[in-house]
Order: sequence, then C-alpha cells, then structure tokens
Amino acid sequence: MNQPLSALPRPTPLHRWLVLLFVSLAMFGNYYVYDSLGPVIDLLQSDLGFSNQQTGFLISIYNLGAIVALLIGGIIIDRYGTKRALLLFASICLLGAVVTALSPRYEIMASGRLLLGLGSEPLIVAATTVLAKWFKGKELSFAFGINLSLSRLGSASADWSTNFASPLYSNWQDPLWLATAFAGISVAAAMLYWLQEKRCEGRFNLGVTEKTDQLKFKELFFFGQRYWYIVALCVVFYSTIFPFRTFAIMYFQEAHGMAREAAGMLNSMMMVSAIIATPLFGLLIDKVGRRGLFMTLGCLMMLPLFLAVTYLPAGAPVMVFGSAIPLTLLLVMLLLGCVFSLVPAAMWPSVAYTVDQRRLGTAYATMTLCQQIGWSIVPPVIGYLNDLNQASADNVAGYAPGMWFYTGLAVTGLVFALLLWRHENKPMAEPGHHKETAAEHQHPG
Repeated sequence: MNQPLSALPRPTPLHRWLVLLFVSLAMFGNYYVYDSLGPVIDLLQSDLGFSNQQTGFLISIYNLGAIVALLIGGIIIDRYGTKRALLLFASICLLGAVVTALSPRYEIMASGRLLLGLGSEPLIVAATTVLAKWFKGKELSFAFGINLSLSRLGSASADWSTNFASPLYSNWQDPLWLATAFAGISVAAAMLYWLQEKRCEGRFNLGVTEKTDQLKFKELFFFGQRYWYIVALCVVFYSTIFPFRTFAIMYFQEAHGMAREAAGMLNSMMMVSAIIATPLFGLLIDKVGRRGLFMTLGCLMMLPLFLAVTYLPAGAPVMVFGSAIPLTLLLVMLLLGCVFSLVPAAMWPSVAYTVDQRRLGTAYATMTLCQQIGWSIVPPVIGYLNDLNQASADNVAGYAPGMWFYTGLAVTGLVFALLLWRHENKPMAEPGHHKETAAEHQHPG
C-alpha cells in the first residue's frame, strides 16, 4: 500500500545528485544544439547567401517556437509528469537538430530552429522545476549553479568545436550534424532521469506533487511585485547576453581580424568563466542571501563591457589552449562570464522563495515565456542595425550601433536589479504565501 507523501523521507544526497547529473546532461546537449548556429553564421552567409537579418531571424524563430510551446508546456508537464515531459521535449530537440542540418533551403532550416524552440525551452522549464522540487532547502542555489555550469559546458563545447572539429567547418552542414549527435545526449539523459524518478517513486517524498502547475493566465496577476521585477530583469538580461554570444564569433572575425578557431575559443571564454564561477556564486548566495544585491552588482559589472569590446584596443595576443587571443578581449569575455554566473545564480532560485511551491511550475513557465518574447526581438534588431550600417570587415564602425543597443539593454537591466534590491527586505505581498522572514532571507536553506 502506498504511504502518504508526508510519511516518506526526503531523497538521500546520492539520489538528489544523480538527478542533478542526469538533468544537467540533458541541458548540456540542449545548450550545444542551440549554440551550434553561432560558429556557422558566416558560412551560412558565404555559402548560402543569407543576410544578417535572415540569420537573425534563424535565431529568433527559435524563440517564437518556445513562446508557443510554453503556452501548452505546463499542461503537458502537468498531465504526464516531469519524467515523461523531459523525454518528450528532448526528443523534439533532437528532431529539430536533424531538420536544421537536413537542407540548405532557408525555410527548412528555419523550421528546424522552430522545432528546437518547441522542445528546448519547455525542457528547461521541466528541468528547472525538477531541481526546485528535489533541492529546495538543500543547497538549492548550489544545485542551480552546478546545473548551469554543466549546461554552459554545452555552449562552450559548441565554441570549441571550431578547434576540435575544425575539419567539419569546410562547409555549413557538417557542424550541424555534429550538433545533432549532441542532441542525442539529451535524449539519453532524459531516459536516465525517467529511470531514476521511477526508482524513487513511493520510496521518497518528492514534494507537494509529482506534477508541476500548468500555466494559468488568471494567476499571473497574483505573483506579487517582486516576482515581476525578477521577470523583467530576466527578460532584459538574457535578451542582451544570448544575442551577443550568437553574433560574437562573426564579430570577432570581422571587427578584430581573428581566425575562426581563435574567435570560437574567445567566445567560449565567457562560458569557461561561467562554468567555474556559477557554483561558487551559488554557494555564496546560499550562505548570505541578499540576492537583490548580487543581481545589482552583476548588472553594474556588465554596463561597460560591450563598449569596451567596441572601443578599447584589443591588446597584445596571449596564447589560450593554442589560440592567440587579444588580452583586452579575453578580459572582457571573462568578466562577462562572471556576470553570466552571478546574475542567474541569484535570479532563478529567487523565484522558489518568492512564490508558493504549488505554483512554482506556473511561475517558471511564465518567467521563461516572457524571457522568450524579449529575447526573440533582439537578434533581428541587431541584424537590421548591422545591415543598415553596412557592418563588415571593411566597415568595422558599422558594428558600433549594435553594441550601443546592448549597452542600453544593460542599463535597463540595472534599473530592475536596483528595484529588486530596494524591495529585498520588504515582506512578501503574494496572496496565500507565507511572509519571508529575515532569517529565511539570509539563510534560505
């Protein structure tokens, strides 16, 4: 006979860390596939004749697919559970990777990126909710940090592929087939998580419910002001970081005369920095709280970085894993990686302490949906600005307006971070949610 959840023990550390490993591996493959487009953007333009706006739309159509999927993803997760949803969405990502690599026709490639968006972001929502369920009160920020580090290793690996798989970059297609193989890792990891959760069902208390909330629009107005500040910062932050990363390799090639291999290595330095720093920031935030303060510091650090890339001398080259990288650009990307560690390490776990546990899935789905809407707008804007100003290796100044646009977004993010910091010590206002005490705020575990 099944015991009630309240009578069951919480999962052991071994079971929790296995869950973290499998979920992170699923995210690893997912991140690789998304970022695999960046190193081939110039090949899409030279081999297939795509414009900056067309490649920008290839990035944004992913977000459009994500927006559609997030509207129904919560319902799917609610009905079938996280273990089935994780496998379903990982399989859709694999299909999207296959279609993207299948044909040089723009419409087919765009449909592949659309499929990737349909699977990828609901996969991230499901994975995020799994971690919140298994780790709340048990090193939650640290677990999020480890998860983000392994996920970003997928992004860094996509950049490193210009070195370890450099023969594939004689054409646009082979690197995308390599990305398809990495998508298979996500599917395998989702299967392993299925088996792990199945083993733990009935043996451990896995939370209030084994299913996350579905996205309910009638509840959106009851999350409270602090939650919406977090959402606004999330939208602006990722709308700045991700489009910059996607265009960065081509930018470094054309604006700074770097070889593809060196540009890919330089772009990966942001992720290398984030991989190392994110768990450390997670541990720090678990100990001291003050998430609003840390988000503000991260946004403040980001302010000068895009203009530094644009206007400062690139600096003397230094050797990094066999690639000659200008020192100034290297420092900027390492600092950007620290920003990319600090802000998310504080931001995503904050939601678990801001909204009711029963509505956590709804909160994360809503936050991710808003993120995708904002994120989908920026790449075509950057592509338009680059085309309008005729940005190229022969007209490096044409890239400056896009960099100023990123800087304007960074300023907006700082405003929302300051508002969060200002409200950090105020009591919770969400109906039905307990008020966060000073002790909880300082030591959330």
